[in-house]
Amino acid sequence: MSDRPRAGRAVTLVAPVTAALAHIGPAATWLPGLRHRCFPALAGAGRPDHVALTFDDGPDPVSTPRFLDLLDALGVRATFFVLGESVVRYPAQVRETVRRGHELGVHGWSHDRPWLPSPGRDARELARAARAVHEVTGRPPRWYRPPYGILTSGRWAAARRARLRPVLWTAWGRDWTADATPASVRATVAADLRGGGTLLLHDTDRAAAPGCWHAALGALPAIIGGCHDAGLALGPLSEHGVGTTTDPG
Repeated sequence: MSDRPRAGRAVTLVAPVTAALAHIGPAATWLPGLRHRCFPALAGAGRPDHVALTFDDGPDPVSTPRFLDLLDALGVRATFFVLGESVVRYPAQVRETVRRGHELGVHGWSHDRPWLPSPGRDARELARAARAVHEVTGRPPRWYRPPYGILTSGRWAAARRARLRPVLWTAWGRDWTADATPASVRATVAADLRGGGTLLLHDTDRAAAPGCWHAALGALPAIIGGCHDAGLALGPLSEHGVGTTTDPG
């Protein structure tokens, strides 16, 4: 009996598996240890005397103004990674964020999980989001952070085509959970945040537990105060000195 049919089935199975691995393989950079050791620029490693303060998932007309007011009071500027669909929906909030001295990065068009390969859609949606930020603010965005930090090969390629630099984070506050509190956010941040790090927080509950943004807002004064006590400046990524990103794809 010929082995050809069996061999044909094996090839048929291998091809989609190979394609899936090529698609999702770069997402291994989500793992903090790997990212910090092998891709420090992607992790957001910068000047040792500085911390990059970043927020994801906005803009939100209810919660984002609260963060802007508090940051004004604390004298700190940040990078806000925004969703394209929300930029189009709330352009006045986007312009106000920039007017107050903050910079914008792109967080994608919507907050979806890219489990299936779709490079064409990735390219279209990321370009669309970057274009929306440029049209609303008059400034082209520089940074890209994918939703959930899942950086697939398609999203790497889409970012390159849109001339955006991918940046993830070195520390976060787990502020998106239903049980997050200002104290829990502060403790989680303190466990990993050091000079040269990039901090991820959220200025909205757009893709998280309802009302969880209150925890991040409540934690901010202590987080910022702790950085200042340690002799660390805080600011947007543009002031952080992030090096050239190495592409793992």
